[in-house]
Amino acid sequence: MSASVTATSASVTAADAAACSSRSFEVQLLAGRVEACAEQVDAVQAKLAQLQLMDWQSPAGLAYRSSLRVQAIALCRAREGVLAASLALRRHSVHVAESALPAAGGY
Repeated sequence: MSASVTATSASVTAADAAACSSRSFEVQLLAGRVEACAEQVDAVQAKLAQLQLMDWQSPAGLAYRSSLRVQAIALCRAREGVLAASLALRRHSVHVAESALPAAGGY
């Protein structure tokens, strides 16, 4: 009877490990999607930079350029936050994968 209990425990552990591995992969995929968002922010920043380089002569145009500069700074901060979230997700995926490993010396 103890042999069947041990075999069942081992199969549950293997199933748990497979499930954690799958969840870890899903978290990594999410991190990749978040990184793609950061790339999209980069593209928007590049377009804003192009607008800022235009020859704005009027007071309204100069005010618009100034507004673009403020928005570019905000986007830069947002991008940093998105990249930080992506790194946090990558770290979390490692912890999810490690959660499937049995504790050292434990049952």
